[in-house]
Amino acid sequence: MLTATLVERAALRYTPAGLPALDFSLRHESQVTQDGQPRKVSVEIRARAIGEITRQVSALELGSEHGFAGFLASQRNGRGVVFHVTELD
Repeated sequence: MLTATLVERAALRYTPAGLPALDFSLRHESQVTQDGQPRKVSVEIRARAIGEITRQVSALELGSEHGFAGFLASQRNGRGVVFHVTELD
C-alpha cells in the first residue's frame, strides 16, 4: 500500500486485448527513521491501471491523496519500474 498524491494522468487508452488502460504519476512524501535519525522521503513514480480499476482512477482529482495498492514491474523497454495499481483505498 502506498499513500500518494495523483500528480499527472494521461488519456484513457485500450490494450490490444481491448482492456482500458490508464498511465499516471504518483508522488509520495513522508518522514521515516533510519538508524535513529529522521529522514524525509520523497518519490515520484510512474503508475498504470488496467481493467476495471481505470474507472476509479479516472474519477480521482489531480492533487488528491489516496492509498494505492498493487505491484511493481519493469517497463516494457526495461528501463525503470511501473507501479501497477490494482486497488484504491
